[in-house]
Amino acid sequence: MSELHERPPGMRLFDPRPFVLEMRRAVMAAQSDIELGRFIRANGIDIHFTEAGAGEPLILLENGMISTNPIWAGWMSSYLGHIETLAKHFRVIVPDFRGSGRTVHPGGPISYNLLADDMVALIDALHLDRPLVCGYGDGGHVATIIGIRKPASVRAVVNHGGYDLLNPDPRTPGLVMTRQMLGGAPDAAHADPDVMANSEHTFLRAMAELMQADHDAAQGPDHWKQVLTWSFDRFSQPCGYTVDDLHAITVPTLILVGDRDPFCSIEEGASAYHTLPDGELSVLPNTAVGISPAAVQATIQFFQRRLEAEG
Repeated sequence: MSELHERPPGMRLFDPRPFVLEMRRAVMAAQSDIELGRFIRANGIDIHFTEAGAGEPLILLENGMISTNPIWAGWMSSYLGHIETLAKHFRVIVPDFRGSGRTVHPGGPISYNLLADDMVALIDALHLDRPLVCGYGDGGHVATIIGIRKPASVRAVVNHGGYDLLNPDPRTPGLVMTRQMLGGAPDAAHADPDVMANSEHTFLRAMAELMQADHDAAQGPDHWKQVLTWSFDRFSQPCGYTVDDLHAITVPTLILVGDRDPFCSIEEGASAYHTLPDGELSVLPNTAVGISPAAVQATIQFFQRRLEAEG
């Protein structure tokens, strides 16, 4: 974060300011018409999702606490601004994770295993034949855990900037920073939504505004705070899997990362790539965080190449 005055050693920074103006315009338009998707029953909940395009199915997993609400379309870590491009090549299916957007969660912490199980159940409920799966950040972790737990359910995986929590050390700079940003202290054990909403850092305040406009409109006042509370453990601690678990992913998998990503290092990405039985590594130059057109093109090219190889 460009405005952070104190950070753990080794934490590289990025500048969120180019994205903030777009976000504020989106919040101002939050009351405009929202494209409604549909619901399907899977893993005991009604999962809301939208879809576009035709062809091979692609499950697209958004970063944590982001939904299919169009107000996210200008946000740097959302796929929504890139759906049209992806839909030219694939049948794109974008679900709201439980608790976020229009997908209701009955309560309790929302773990990666639970989200992965939701997505596998969604695949079954939609009768998809081994879809492609791609995720950014939090979604990248979920995509990878699907590959670890249920490799036969998917055809190929893209993990874009979602492997930092494979490091089992809870003191890594990214986790320390996350606890500081979302809980108010480097060793915070619980979320503090007021810390996020009132942060001195523009990026966090912007994220809180978008979450409030999205989640509260969908599920009631202050629901955005509940989403953050349910998700905090998932964001702030190692995910329970390590790089060694990547041996279980038998399908083609792309590790995608920016060369300036402050959470997912190139070195850890290379380690993940070397561990994968059928992996590729793509490093985006002069890139910190966010889903850029170059990242989307790298994703499309990977999937097309692997589909062609299948014949």
